[in-house]
Amino acid sequence: MKNGLKIKKLRVEKGMTQEKLAEKTNLTTRTIQRIENGEVDPRAYSLQMIASALNVDFLMFMEKDSGEDSDEKKADTNNWLVLIHLSGIFLLVLPSIILWHRKKDAIEGITKHFRAVISFQLSCWLGFILPGFLIYWKLGKPQFLIIGLIVSALISIHNAVNVFNNKPYQYGFRKNSSKKDQK
Repeated sequence: MKNGLKIKKLRVEKGMTQEKLAEKTNLTTRTIQRIENGEVDPRAYSLQMIASALNVDFLMFMEKDSGEDSDEKKADTNNWLVLIHLSGIFLLVLPSIILWHRKKDAIEGITKHFRAVISFQLSCWLGFILPGFLIYWKLGKPQFLIIGLIVSALISIHNAVNVFNNKPYQYGFRKNSSKKDQK
């Protein structure tokens, strides 16, 4: 619940009008109305005055409700997981490691995604890139290498889209849940 709603609820519970609260806090009635309607975020000093007038602890206005930022946090988490999967496009392990290391303690389940991407990248190196270089070096034909790079990129993009849409991603023959269930 946002501070304005908390203040309104407390004020009503105490049987206090907006005018009476304004009088006790040295704020204008219009300011109290704007705070309660969520039009403005009160400054810390105003919150202290309001808390004092309502006989509540000031810290209750500093606490965030668990559901308040959950959508933003879910979107941020999902964006990082998508980025981990997109890093598989480059078939370079270092970008994936950097992304994982930056968020390994902050995002639940990122290690599972990271391991899947690294495993995929190493498989592509062993299955496409190294044999493709060998074929190109011995026979002068880059087709296998080019096809391998394109297929690898398409799989990475496909999995990133699946993670973005909270669908299972798949590398190889095993489907993995896109749920963030393991660190």
